Amino acid sequence: MDELSLHQALSGKYRIISPIEVTSDNLSLLYTPGVAKVAQACAEIPNNTFLYTRRNNVIAVISDGSAVLGLGNIGPYGALPVMEGKAMLFKEFGNLDAFPLCISTQDSDEIVKIVKALEPSFGGINLEDISAPRCFEILRKLDTEMTIPVFHDDQQGTAVVVLAGVINALSLVGKKLDEVKIVVNGIGAAGYNIVKLLIEFGAKHILACDIHGILNSETSLHDYHREIANLTNPNNVKGTLSDALKEADLFIGVSKGNILNGDDVRKMNKKPVIFALANPLPEIDPNLAYENGAFIVATGRSDFPNQVNNLLAFPGIMKAAVEKQKKITKRMLVEAAITISKSIEPSKEMIVPIVTDRRTHISVYERLAHM
Repeated sequence: MDELSLHQALSGKYRIISPIEVTSDNLSLLYTPGVAKVAQACAEIPNNTFLYTRRNNVIAVISDGSAVLGLGNIGPYGALPVMEGKAMLFKEFGNLDAFPLCISTQDSDEIVKIVKALEPSFGGINLEDISAPRCFEILRKLDTEMTIPVFHDDQQGTAVVVLAGVINALSLVGKKLDEVKIVVNGIGAAGYNIVKLLIEFGAKHILACDIHGILNSETSLHDYHREIANLTNPNNVKGTLSDALKEADLFIGVSKGNILNGDDVRKMNKKPVIFALANPLPEIDPNLAYENGAFIVATGRSDFPNQVNNLLAFPGIMKAAVEKQKKITKRMLVEAAITISKSIEPSKEMIVPIVTDRRTHISVYERLAHM
């Protein structure tokens, strides 16, 4: 059975199931007239909805379809099967009821207005596949203006799993984060937050690159690029990605496929670590990277060892945030990364757990829920 046939047979990957059988005996309590008393209690004290309704276990998975992984700006109808799959994963690994909501606008202010208006129905918001730099401002506004937790998995989830992988990879090569030279290529939704989280955890020597090479005051494309340039390149160094890689210890790519070659790997320091996370084609083929001296190679693909997949992060993070009604902070993200890194005994071919390891998801949830 191929992909289209499977999806057609399922007619959707997600269902809503009532936790109780409706009978003639309980109908008057579950619905009219008994529900009126519950409705009044929620109207008088809105937080009662976390006690008497499903809000403490339900999130909205929201996308405008402007940056669907590997497909680009395919719009809300194209995004719907992806968001439906995300909802399925939230249920499977976080036991959260998630509703995929794909909206037919890419106007940032309108998206903020729509999502804010949904707040009474949900315990948390997961933003997905919204293009950069729009996604940064949308997340900032929603996180500031809503009382429930707001999470953007492409930004924060990816950064958490990358940091977890970096912690374990550097332990295997015997290097310290505050001493290594790191090159991050692709300062979009994921790259921006990877840089910020690495700095939060203690990284001190990062060069950030994008389409025009090393980010500096002259090549930065927008305010968020300028922010990263100021954080990572105070001396306004200029050059290409290849220039940046000279004597680097760690490369993290969240950009596009086949932009590195063997020469780029050979100019890095001994025991170089390569995170080639572009999908579907990594920045360099792992076999080519190993042939030219790479010590550890990670990708975003499941058909190579060391898959860096944000599925390891988002179920546990969101479950804890929604249940405990916590805003998602940098400290929570760092703690999630540390928890993921400690979930395994790392090796060259397993620097992060496999994504279906339920123990990891439980560990992340329990750590954040008890912070």
